[in-house]
Amino acid sequence: MEDAYARSVTEVLDFFGVDPTKGLSDSQVDHHSRLFGRNVLPEEKRTPFWKLVLKQFDDLLVKILIVAAVVSFVLALANGETGLTAFLEPFVILLILAANAAVGVITETNAEKALEELRAYQANIATVLRNGCFSILPATELVPGDIVEVTVGCKIPADLRMIEMSSNELRVDQAILTGESCSVEKDVDCTLTTNAVYQDKKNILFSGTDVVAGRGRAVVIGVGSNTAMGSIHDSMLHTDDEATPLKKKLDEFGSFLAKVIAGICVLVWVVNIGHFSDPSHGGFFKGAIHYFKIAVALAVAAIPEGLPAVVTTCLALGTKKMARLNAIVRSLPSVETLGCTTVICSDKTGTLTTNMMSVSKICVVQSVDRGPMINEFNVSGTTYAPEGTVFDSNGQQLDFPAQSPCLHHLAMCSSLCNDSILQYNPDKDSYEKIGESTEVALRVLAEKVGLPGFDSMPSALNMLSNHERASYCNHYWENQFKKVYVLEFTRDRKMMSVLCSHKQMDVMFSKGAPESIIARCTKLLCNVDGSVVPLTAAVRAELDSRFHSFGDETLRCLALAFKTVPHGQQTISYDNENDLTFIGLVGIVDPPREEVRDAMLACMTAGIRVIVVTGDNKSTAESLCRKIGAFDNLVDFSGLSYTASEFERLPAVQQTLALRRMTLFSRVEPSHKRMLVEALQNQNEVVAMTGDGVNDAPALKKADIGIAMGSGTAVAKVSTLC
Repeated sequence: MEDAYARSVTEVLDFFGVDPTKGLSDSQVDHHSRLFGRNVLPEEKRTPFWKLVLKQFDDLLVKILIVAAVVSFVLALANGETGLTAFLEPFVILLILAANAAVGVITETNAEKALEELRAYQANIATVLRNGCFSILPATELVPGDIVEVTVGCKIPADLRMIEMSSNELRVDQAILTGESCSVEKDVDCTLTTNAVYQDKKNILFSGTDVVAGRGRAVVIGVGSNTAMGSIHDSMLHTDDEATPLKKKLDEFGSFLAKVIAGICVLVWVVNIGHFSDPSHGGFFKGAIHYFKIAVALAVAAIPEGLPAVVTTCLALGTKKMARLNAIVRSLPSVETLGCTTVICSDKTGTLTTNMMSVSKICVVQSVDRGPMINEFNVSGTTYAPEGTVFDSNGQQLDFPAQSPCLHHLAMCSSLCNDSILQYNPDKDSYEKIGESTEVALRVLAEKVGLPGFDSMPSALNMLSNHERASYCNHYWENQFKKVYVLEFTRDRKMMSVLCSHKQMDVMFSKGAPESIIARCTKLLCNVDGSVVPLTAAVRAELDSRFHSFGDETLRCLALAFKTVPHGQQTISYDNENDLTFIGLVGIVDPPREEVRDAMLACMTAGIRVIVVTGDNKSTAESLCRKIGAFDNLVDFSGLSYTASEFERLPAVQQTLALRRMTLFSRVEPSHKRMLVEALQNQNEVVAMTGDGVNDAPALKKADIGIAMGSGTAVAKVSTLC
């Protein structure tokens, strides 16, 4: 049911004939199962090993070499050669061909694994309403029309249409499908009906994505191949492996060589027809055989038996050199293809960026004695690792950030008004998140700020194990303050609050959208001395200005505040979220990798055009392109930046022109990435595709060379050549 996002809940339920209070009956389940199929990605028939081997010899130059080996052996026997001498040359030729075939078979086998890896993103179980009762069933037993309950931490088992919210909000991380760096808020209401991409379908939960916040119910609208993940599977399945530029050149050379050799052989034989009857040959027929042997010997001499060996050796040396640079090459010809690349289509999230939200800016009120004085801090670090430094507006490093009153309270609020978890994974040697990425960014900020009152704090933190360091400061604040009550985030308030108890003092910490928090604040915390003063209209206006400047830099902005409440209070209500004391603003971003800007410059210097391809919003993507130098400090991006819908609306001629200038392609689906690669190849471009997600897999496989990030998904890695 492809248009479920544009239909009301009643229309969707009526379409499947399901009662939202009872779910499907057993008879309905059987009927829908026969009608729509099972909720599994189809297993494709594996190519037999012997066919894979034979396929490696389906090449003109290889066939010529095989003929050369056979003829060389026959001539050696005809000339009376025996032993090792007769077998040496043909053996060397066949050994080279066998080595080439082995490399080809390994590459083909890895390509088939890409489809298998997609199944790893399918959920194993689902909570389903059937016959009036909820039960946990294998996800493979789901059928369209089933009512499924989803909650934080679960993987979406099929494509679902939201029908009911059981919490204030429901957010889903669908980065593997769309490349969006932030989780997406889902809703029950109908969404756009024209040119809606996955990102616009706010009421659809896509198979394989993860719920990071909230709870709700949804009806299954697509299973197996009829899901967004299934369309990626089909796209990869129907993508034929393209011949690399080197293979095309070798094929052309082999075809030309075969024609030349055949012509020379015939010419030599025809020119000597008059000598067939020479008495020394013992007759016309024997003379013809004699000169035929000469022609064949000439053909064998003309065949470059060492060409595959030379090519393989050169490519192997290139592979070894790239391995020193931490680039693993899975197919030898891709080394030459990399050198022929004219256009690089690069995914944004996780490739150009770290796909780890990080606090990069902090804004606090320094003092108000002589008018509002705002102070901004910059925070280094681009991953979830609690490693980074806080710098003041002059670029000076703060040795003890926690001694700053506002930073101290920001760290405290970030730790307590938070539902996420930051942990260290020793198997991957990296820090990982559980929960909302922006909340994890706040936890990392608390670790970077540190704790007040300890002169040895920076060095002491560095002496901890990675496991302890992950949340040492957060655990400190959680031990100091006991959480008593939580007011969850709601869309109308756009904030959340936590009541905490500390000795003889109770404090409510709040965080949320700046426009909501600042409107509820009547006081502010001064960073210069930790005093609390009234929040004047002048200060409020200045904070609004800074908040909008953060937005211009496409930073996701949050405001933090606190309020002292009467001791012994056990609950808080929405009415308590007034008369707050403003602490500060934090700007959160999915930061570009540190090495990206230099890489972009190197590509441009080499004459390689780079096109950034992303599912994120246009403004967010344009901001990143400015940071990494893709727009080369341009102010007007017209003709360089297109969304998928904008590009599709262009006439064919203008699309062709746009492809020649395009630098940014945003708001795209996986099919759009593949379409872009095909369109560029039709313009005789040699296209490289870099990516890390499941959504990049079809384009990675279609491109002349696919390059997967080391931190990317297994699907992306097995879909590439490099």
